[in-house]
Amino acid sequence: MSAPPLLTLRSASVSFGATRALTEASLELRRGDRLALVGGNGSGKTTLLRLLHGLLVPDADRQPRDGPPRQEHLLQPEGRAPRGAMVFQRPFLLELSARANVLLGLWLQGLPAPLRQQRCAQALALVGLQAQAQRRARALSGGQQQRLALARAWALQPDILFLDEPTANLDPTAQREFETLVQRLAAEGLTLVLSTHQLAQARRLSTRVAYLEAGRIVVERPTAAFFGDPASLPQAARLFLQGELP
Repeated sequence: MSAPPLLTLRSASVSFGATRALTEASLELRRGDRLALVGGNGSGKTTLLRLLHGLLVPDADRQPRDGPPRQEHLLQPEGRAPRGAMVFQRPFLLELSARANVLLGLWLQGLPAPLRQQRCAQALALVGLQAQAQRRARALSGGQQQRLALARAWALQPDILFLDEPTANLDPTAQREFETLVQRLAAEGLTLVLSTHQLAQARRLSTRVAYLEAGRIVVERPTAAFFGDPASLPQAARLFLQGELP
């Protein structure tokens, strides 16, 4: 018997004014899943990622301005929304040291000082930035900054790690270093949701692939089936795999 879903999304739509960015999206995430979201620009990948993270709520869950937004689509079996952390394409780092950037998130989470110090040290060690702990975060290289963002996210011990085009601005060496870290976290059982334009990256890092077009999830399959049997995919997904973006 399979474990209950960590997160369930059912027919969720998101609009920005008159623009529908996501339409009737449904999917489930279980612990240990590695889901890659692929599709062209404007296909809805980032909107779906932010919806899953709780940064957006579906149209039907929106409340008047004087009421808090509901997030019923994010309930998990334990009765709480899964804890998520996100690494963005361009990480927002404060004008502080690398160490302070990690500690601040832990302080905001309410952890006691000794545990903050321990978790911070572990996170910097995980990404190989112990020697840069006191350096100004924004003075680090692009690859180091992205690894610092990953350390800051991991330190929060999320149930789900969301990655939004995390290597789009990195050179090949920095990309390989970042992917190696992500693969290590995945091997330890962390649930991942990755938005990427790089099909090779999706193939390397995911166990499932969802292809989006015009705000809709066109198809979702195990990674091996998605890439191994393109003839069985809907036409739009086949064209995407061939490099002919709709």
